[in-house]
Amino acid sequence: MLRRLALTAVVTLAAVSVTAPGASALAGASGQVPSALPTSGPLSAVQPALGPLPVPLPPLPSFLGGGGKVDEPAARTRLTVTVERSGVAGADGTFELTCGPTGGTHPERQGACDRLTEVGGTRAGQDLFRPAPEGTMCTMIYGGDASARIVGTWEGRRVDTTVTRGDGCEIARWNNLVPVLPDLR
Repeated sequence: MLRRLALTAVVTLAAVSVTAPGASALAGASGQVPSALPTSGPLSAVQPALGPLPVPLPPLPSFLGGGGKVDEPAARTRLTVTVERSGVAGADGTFELTCGPTGGTHPERQGACDRLTEVGGTRAGQDLFRPAPEGTMCTMIYGGDASARIVGTWEGRRVDTTVTRGDGCEIARWNNLVPVLPDLR
């Protein structure tokens, strides 16, 4: 969103910079710029001057997609996953997960990194670690005592969330995070 806003501002600035020199050529004796080109009279032949921007635009910062080396999203992922009461042998414990390159102590490192990369570029990725909004109607399905806490950085964003299986919304969140979290289906 910030990138889109910054790019919109840059494009708007460029458009204003291109049209501003022509507007000064159209200014009358009063210094006011007419709202449209005159169709008759001495200024009817005057055309706006289109040329280079009067002031060079600075490069966009790297976080907006400008110059410089832009890290791959996976390279900025480092999570600590703590799973409790899952009922799956070897799934409970605290595991480190690093993506780009894949590493850590997570039992399904590559699958977890692949899942995070897959969902990162989609709209679902925006809500991947976010709990259901308060007031959301969730089915009263109990999925068990399992809980997990995920803390760290994902695609350069801070993550600190707890996922349970206490209702349908939480079960859906858990299942969306498999294989970062163990598959309990």
